[in-house]
Amino acid sequence: MSDSNGGRIRVVIVDDHQIFRTGLRAELGPEVEVVGEAATVDEAVELIPGLAPDVVLLDVHLPGGSGGGGAEVLQRLVGTSATTRFLALSVSDAADDVVSVIRAGARGYLTKTASGAEVTAAALRVRGGDAVFSPRLAGFVLDAFGTGLGETAAADDELDRLTAREQEVMRMIARGYAYKEVAAELFLSVKTVETHVSSVLRKLQLSNRHELTAWALSKRLL
Repeated sequence: MSDSNGGRIRVVIVDDHQIFRTGLRAELGPEVEVVGEAATVDEAVELIPGLAPDVVLLDVHLPGGSGGGGAEVLQRLVGTSATTRFLALSVSDAADDVVSVIRAGARGYLTKTASGAEVTAAALRVRGGDAVFSPRLAGFVLDAFGTGLGETAAADDELDRLTAREQEVMRMIARGYAYKEVAAELFLSVKTVETHVSSVLRKLQLSNRHELTAWALSKRLL
């Protein structure tokens, strides 16, 4: 997948560890052009508006500013550019960290266990307007933003296309569970889970589990 202009995407890396920034820069794919780096909240807030990158790869825990880290960068910059999107990239997989930056305006969240190829693919997807999460983290976001809205989602025509079992499978897959984990939880065979997932994707006109997670987020599903 490429960005909407069919060319390289311009990225700024914000992380307070120079070794990590250097390593990430080296591992990103040829689709990505790193146009700047920042190590603190203040550096990021000063640098990013002038560069107007397509995507900012943003650590959650950053020094400087008022102590708000990556969420503070987002609070100060989201909305100042119509084209810049933010993808959190952190060692932390804590629910509080994930929810805080998503609430502040990040379009996705990856842990630093992601490979350079995975970060590249995620940056491309975020640039294209998708929401991207490391699989296990999607559940935190669904829990945080779906509370109290289940009835509205259940009435949605798209959701009504799915059988009760397909809805169960869909929710677990959207939260990041592996097929074998879904199978064990629902007392199904892995093959049956695969069949259900294929049916869900076909009925919702989606291509893969990443798109399914984004769809579930947009519908505020628990």
